[in-house]
Amino acid sequence: MTRPEKPDLPGPLRTLFVTASIGSGHHQAQLAVQQALQERGVPLETRQGDAVAYLGPTERIWTVDLYAFELRYAPWLYAWFYHGTDHDRPFSLIVSFCRWVGLRGMQRDLEQTRPELVVSSYWSSVPLADTVRRRTGQSFVNALVVTDYRAHRHWIRPEAELTMVASDETARQMVARGADPAKVVVTGIPIHARFRGLIGADKAALRAKHGLRSDVPLLLVSGGGNGDYRALGPLLAELSNLGRRVQVLLLAGARGRGVKQSGGATIHHLGHTTDFPELLAASDLVVGKAGGLTVAEATALGVPMVVFGPIPGQEEHNADFLERHDAGVWVRERRDLRGTVLRALDAEEHERMSRCARAVGRPDAADRVAAALLRHLGRA
Repeated sequence: MTRPEKPDLPGPLRTLFVTASIGSGHHQAQLAVQQALQERGVPLETRQGDAVAYLGPTERIWTVDLYAFELRYAPWLYAWFYHGTDHDRPFSLIVSFCRWVGLRGMQRDLEQTRPELVVSSYWSSVPLADTVRRRTGQSFVNALVVTDYRAHRHWIRPEAELTMVASDETARQMVARGADPAKVVVTGIPIHARFRGLIGADKAALRAKHGLRSDVPLLLVSGGGNGDYRALGPLLAELSNLGRRVQVLLLAGARGRGVKQSGGATIHHLGHTTDFPELLAASDLVVGKAGGLTVAEATALGVPMVVFGPIPGQEEHNADFLERHDAGVWVRERRDLRGTVLRALDAEEHERMSRCARAVGRPDAADRVAAALLRHLGRA
């Protein structure tokens, strides 16, 4: 009697993950997707690409360096660029530019990887990968993970076979502007599995672990990792004069380390730390910027946000998303900051906002992204 032959198991999934080293969010999203694929038992052969590293010195000056300059010194200029390029006209100079700028680096990575799948967490590498694909005849799935709650026109990429988005609203907005609904999947913004493991965690125990008080409100400052948060000084000044005692965590972007007392605020300058998920889970509020990954992480844990001084464009849309779903408040004027924080710390209001935050959170987003990718590849 002959035994039935075992079906051939698929080999390792050759994947090029392309991030963009402008802030840490795009990279963190990629790591979360890789982890989710591995947790599903998918063997991976990966290469890590970076759309910024693909640029030459002159190209970098007019893109990444200009962006950093605008955020630090001229946010009005970035706002003008963001809104001025968010149009539905058939021709976009910026998109045409991104079909060839950095081409040599992308072509090198694709030739060396010969991937079955390319996953980008920033839009510009999608048309670039497509240019190489059309020139060389390589065959791969070109996939995009959108890392904000509203997509700028540049993120609506017809070259992508699969686009994974933050929310139902994001999907509807993209489809209304011309995206193919068959190629858009609502997954949420992928975050590290550690956050899912901290849902419902004992805040008092977490604070004790990290040397923080359980009887004083804990506020975590979202200031970005590049030192370009212009509103940090005014924010800390207002938190120091709330009229009640608070603990403030200042992570990436902190100058120096240690604990400083400023008015009623005990400010912990921690710098970069791998304990961020636990510190977020221990916090009562997130205050500051509204990066897409921060919003996804905070809502997954039910931590309300008070947004102040967001980056024009994408972070303003993220703040608007939070506010419309009662998961946060966007403070437009400094004079309103203290009152808003105090109201958000009121026990009844805080519980209401936490509940609303949890309602829009997608703690399993990374696994949803992994599942969408595997379905599209026929590996589910």
